[in-house]
Amino acid sequence: MELTADFFQTSTKVLTVFELTRSIRGTLETKFGAVWVQGEVSNYKLHPSGHQYFTLKDTRAQIACVIFRNTMAPLRQPLADGAQVQVYGNVSVFEARGQYQLSVQILQPRGLGVLQAKFEALKRKLDAEGLFDPTRKRALPKFPKRVGIVTSPSGAAIRDMLNVLRRRAPWLQILIDPVRVQGTGAAQEIAVAIRELAKPNENFAPVDLIVVTRGGGSMEDLWEFNEEIVARTIADVTVPIISAIGHEIDFTIADFVADLRAPTPSAAAELIVPDIVDLRRHMDACARGLGRELFNRIRDAGQRLDHSGATLRRCLTHKIDNYRRGLVHIIAALQARSPARELLVRRDRFGDLRRRFAELPPRALENARHRFQRIEAILRVLGPDATLRRGYSITRNERGELIRSVTAVRAKMNIRTRVTDGEFESTTS
Repeated sequence: MELTADFFQTSTKVLTVFELTRSIRGTLETKFGAVWVQGEVSNYKLHPSGHQYFTLKDTRAQIACVIFRNTMAPLRQPLADGAQVQVYGNVSVFEARGQYQLSVQILQPRGLGVLQAKFEALKRKLDAEGLFDPTRKRALPKFPKRVGIVTSPSGAAIRDMLNVLRRRAPWLQILIDPVRVQGTGAAQEIAVAIRELAKPNENFAPVDLIVVTRGGGSMEDLWEFNEEIVARTIADVTVPIISAIGHEIDFTIADFVADLRAPTPSAAAELIVPDIVDLRRHMDACARGLGRELFNRIRDAGQRLDHSGATLRRCLTHKIDNYRRGLVHIIAALQARSPARELLVRRDRFGDLRRRFAELPPRALENARHRFQRIEAILRVLGPDATLRRGYSITRNERGELIRSVTAVRAKMNIRTRVTDGEFESTTS
């Protein structure tokens, strides 16, 4: 009883199955992480969900494996039992069944090599980050003045490039940053050299373009250009970069990240600058074209000048004619209103008026006499005296007012009556 009591006193708390499984999973994932494992495929099954399940085994042990949907690109050959493969993945635990397993991220036929697998893994990683995106590629200058080259100074690649560049563009300034292109530590040297050329200092002026190059070789020889540090350095700098690594069939991670991949170092030299012979031929063609264009423009300008001159002359002639006609009209108007003419006209009018004025008093007096005689005759016929002579009389009251009706007469009223030879007074009864 005492032993039992001591045992329970020293034991930890009771775990649930889930807690224990979760703890085991954490330990496995922390201790092992991602590993490479090789073996034979058995019990392969493609689930309707798209996940793939199989067992990887050798003569002494086996481990469950799973390839989750969309984790890998489709395999060139479908996976089947008995296939000898190499897989890269994370050790984990399938908690629902309490079974540890390998979550596969890379699968390749056995014997392909770890370098190729590392190449594919890094390629997928950088591609997922957008380092291969064509939209981030920088445009190359058409006529660079200074070019930086990152390569081995003793390799055949630099000699080929220099020969082509001297022939095609003798004006080009070339700055070589020597590095090791193979062996441990070469990737770091390449990355440092790229950054040195991309960031000028007091020792040299900025370059317009950087070329990262080396000659051909095996995958192991070219591996330094597959290192992540080189790829990220190419993507980070602001100067456009051309990769010219190996032969046309060789591809490296640097080729995918660079702004332009050249199949060979010599091809890179041809892509950097145009051929001076082609330039001269193009310049001659441009000069001839420019000469023709200038000749045509001068000829057209001469024609337009002739047309404009003729138009101007017509306009000037028309304007001058209009001004001449206006001047003639003004001169005629001035002549019609000249002081001498006006003076002559005024003198004639003055003489006429003077003659008329001299003749006016006798004529006016004679006319007045005739009018007076006519009026006098009319008065003799129509005047009051003529009326009185015919037997009529004029009667007025004491105030001298005419009496035109008997209603205006009162009794005892003094009245005066005029007849043809005089007047007399009387009183009404």
